[in-house]
Amino acid sequence: MKIKLGVFFGGKSVEHEIAVITTSQALEAINKEKYEIVPIYISKKGVLYTGDALLDLQEFKDMDALLKKCTKVAVVNDGESVKVLKVPAPAFGKQVINTIDVAFPIVHGTNCEDGTVAGYLNLLGLPFIGPDVVSSGLGMDKIFMKKVLKESGIPVVNYYSFYSEEYVNDEEKIRKEINDKLKYPLICKPGNTGSSVGIKKVSTPEELAEKIEYSMQFSDRILVEECVQNLKEINCSVMGNLNETEASVCEEPYFSDEILSYTDKYMGGSKTGDSEEKGMQVSDKKLPADIPDEKRDEIQHLAQETFKLLGCSGVGRIDFLMDSKTGKVYVNEINTIPGALSYYLWEATGKSFEKEIDELVQIALRRDRDKNKLTFSYDQNIFALSGGAKGGTKGSKVSKK
Repeated sequence: MKIKLGVFFGGKSVEHEIAVITTSQALEAINKEKYEIVPIYISKKGVLYTGDALLDLQEFKDMDALLKKCTKVAVVNDGESVKVLKVPAPAFGKQVINTIDVAFPIVHGTNCEDGTVAGYLNLLGLPFIGPDVVSSGLGMDKIFMKKVLKESGIPVVNYYSFYSEEYVNDEEKIRKEINDKLKYPLICKPGNTGSSVGIKKVSTPEELAEKIEYSMQFSDRILVEECVQNLKEINCSVMGNLNETEASVCEEPYFSDEILSYTDKYMGGSKTGDSEEKGMQVSDKKLPADIPDEKRDEIQHLAQETFKLLGCSGVGRIDFLMDSKTGKVYVNEINTIPGALSYYLWEATGKSFEKEIDELVQIALRRDRDKNKLTFSYDQNIFALSGGAKGGTKGSKVSKK
């Protein structure tokens, strides 16, 4: 029997359209002999839809027409399986449309990639591809991620972070601390967005206020960090779980400015060798990266360590900043699945996109089996014990005043 693969995509995010494109690429690679695809589209309003029309990227050019061809649904666990139900329930006929065995979330950005979807799927008791809630949150939150990595001895650039409200209350104090602790030029970015949204370079102290206020449009937490001189950006993907990981070849993206922009990432015509990759999700790049073997080994090792430290599962892409003169390497960020499938890196490593998806499904099922061995509740019902809820819990202390 085929595995029913629930592909969750879209979402309440500024990167909604990118998720749709990523999904279209993944759908082409899924082996239809092994999997029955159950599309679950999450609209920008958070409404769930299903329908065969969602499998055709061209249909998304007219959203109103597309949604008329689809069915509003709810995904529920009824104690026996995870079912896809028509909403509202029909007066006649079946309410159950399908069931889902494994979830494949392909979403990007805030309210999606940050652990929101992982938590939803976890609550459903549905095995899913990708990191859990905490790992997703750390991967999305650039500030907390850097704190964890720095504490663990992973090299990151010098940085300063703050809440937007703190800046509004005392702008001069925040700017003074930044100027005292960091060396220009700087990068100012939102603390928890992706796809290069809201990022600006700050060349002088006079530009700082303007660039901070720009980034504040996208997040309530801001990260300011030192630029790496003689910058060469190197990316490496990792697949696996806490016990076993595998690193891909490294890539070197090209970009039109000092920062790899949203346009560079999604509108670049990526070329590997003499062939041109299909799709808009990857930028122009040199693949494999033009770096010495020992530097490649160092980056692959740091990528795997970062993946494990953040508790990731599935696949992720770790982005590095490298000073081409000194050879110093810093971890910039991790892009976790759901967002970063990194299929082109794995194809260059010798693993087809179809094979990658097969392995991701197996990793998800293995994690679910391991999780089911853990104890999450006791059979004993404390409400049935003598005294019940009125009697309180045994050993509790009540202070009387």
